[in-house]
Amino acid sequence: MKKKALITGITGQDGCYLAQFLLGKGYKVHGIVRPKQGPDLKGLHYLGIDRQVHLFSADLAQGRQVQKIVGAIKPNEIYNLAAMSSVARSFQKPLETIEFNLNSTTNVLEAARLSAPHARIYQASSSEMFGRASRLPATEGTPFAPVSPYGISKVFCHWRAHHYRRIHRMFCACGVLFNHESVLRPGYFVTKKIISTAVRIKHGSKEKLKLGNIRIQRDWGYAPEYVKAMWLMLQQKTPDDYILATSEAHSLEEFVRAAFRYLGLDWEKNVVVDKTLFRSCDIDVSYGDPEKIKRRLGWVYHLDFKDLIKLLIDEEINYQRGLKKA
Repeated sequence: MKKKALITGITGQDGCYLAQFLLGKGYKVHGIVRPKQGPDLKGLHYLGIDRQVHLFSADLAQGRQVQKIVGAIKPNEIYNLAAMSSVARSFQKPLETIEFNLNSTTNVLEAARLSAPHARIYQASSSEMFGRASRLPATEGTPFAPVSPYGISKVFCHWRAHHYRRIHRMFCACGVLFNHESVLRPGYFVTKKIISTAVRIKHGSKEKLKLGNIRIQRDWGYAPEYVKAMWLMLQQKTPDDYILATSEAHSLEEFVRAAFRYLGLDWEKNVVVDKTLFRSCDIDVSYGDPEKIKRRLGWVYHLDFKDLIKLLIDEEINYQRGLKKA
């Protein structure tokens, strides 16, 4: 009998790649999408799996709706990926970000407790929880010190999963993911903005790429590799927390330079640093240590930084070409 998985946030970057991965493992994949506004299936369609997943419409902030779906499916595994996940937007809408992330996570956990208590749950935690960490690289034992409304909300969600693990003896594993990219990143994420703009410029656009602080350093990986680790966490005997990272930090300037160089462009002629885009509480450097997940689960990240940039650009070229044909 096929295993059943339920993914919240299935139309997002991670949800799409996770659905593809689980289908390849023989799972029956269900997903929750927002009601009223028709779901954006571009990512699932791009991967060719939009007709292979079973979608349910629900407002994750409404507990009864979530419980009804969980009770109907009785999933073996639940992957809670849904969130208002933009750090920049969380400053513009702090209350909305915090309320949705807190309420949706609580509702998913409570629905599982009441209607599928034996389901194994993956909770999407974030490197933003560490904020300006006092020591790097961050490990599973690094204290949380978030500096954004989004980071604050994810700390709550992380501890909420811990609460259900301890008090209700539920299988709740938390993956603390550092930045992970793909062609399916929404356009408001800086990496997608860089890659998509650079490709358009290469194809003749006269636009300039406007960026904020290009000296910040981040730990960038490839999203399809990270979703494999989410699944691995739920195949263990006991739940735990794991950092997913590359253990390397690269500046935004390095990212931009590598992208434009691969396209044969001079980045300095095409990029404008706009100081109005700077954030006073931005994190200068962030990177993580994936030693625990490597040692215990055998997950190893192999992709070199420059190879990641090339892969993202090649995918973006094909993606934009497909949009023109559509």
